[in-house]
Amino acid sequence: MVDTILFPSDFYQMDKVDEDLQREYDAVVSSGLFDVVIFAYDQWFNEDKLVIKNVPAEGRSAVYRGWMMKPEQYEMFYGRLSERNIRLVTAPEAYELMHIFPNVYEFVKEDTAKMRVYPLHTKIDVEVLKAELHSFMIKDFVKSVKGTKFPAYFDQDVTQEEFDQWMEVFYKYRGNLLTGGICVKEFLPLKHYGLKTNEYRIFYINHEPAAVSRNSGQAGYLPVPPQELINKYRHLNSPFYTIDYGELEDGSWRVLEAGDGSVSGLSEGQNDMQFFRALYQCFKD
Repeated sequence: MVDTILFPSDFYQMDKVDEDLQREYDAVVSSGLFDVVIFAYDQWFNEDKLVIKNVPAEGRSAVYRGWMMKPEQYEMFYGRLSERNIRLVTAPEAYELMHIFPNVYEFVKEDTAKMRVYPLHTKIDVEVLKAELHSFMIKDFVKSVKGTKFPAYFDQDVTQEEFDQWMEVFYKYRGNLLTGGICVKEFLPLKHYGLKTNEYRIFYINHEPAAVSRNSGQAGYLPVPPQELINKYRHLNSPFYTIDYGELEDGSWRVLEAGDGSVSGLSEGQNDMQFFRALYQCFKD
């Protein structure tokens, strides 16, 4: 049974939750289903020092809701919390499986884009990529740089010189958040409804597809991912994770991304209270 939700604090105020997580915090408090523990954001993420407000006197089983950590930092986080009577439901091995996409790729590759993996700062032969993939996108082992000037994808027109220059930009954008290596993924032709694609995020909680939400700002009555596909990935080796699905132009569905549930955001418009009620129900036994 999970009885505690763990949040990072505001950068400047230890007794206040991070403002970007305020809605989730309010939902947890209003639900009355969990206790809340807050740890100091600045000390942990910038100094590797775990400072907790109101350390529990007895053992607690907790779910973390907050910002991404590299696997080695999460492992340290998990251990430090255990010393303070807080056991996260997601062990370091489960976190690394779902947070690092090449790890989980082996389990979902039947239903996702083709992918090549390269060590960081390796020169990538773009002609090899063009021979194998009609168009392709770039991310590290965790995230892309969507929402920047970096191209959403590259096609057959890109030259080696252009690609190398863009990779330098990619490394600058990711900065110290750069994780693992480089993933070159086949660019999937998503179906559009007006200006919106049709993407869904599924939170799998204790192996139940417990929270299904629209994840691309789409509206109206649109197709949802097939239940058979959703159920296919409900038994991955983690108690709390997400998979994002997208509808392609031909009406088929593919896995777009996967992630650890602790550090995956709720979709825009998702009901926070319903999410935490689902979390409680799935972890209550």
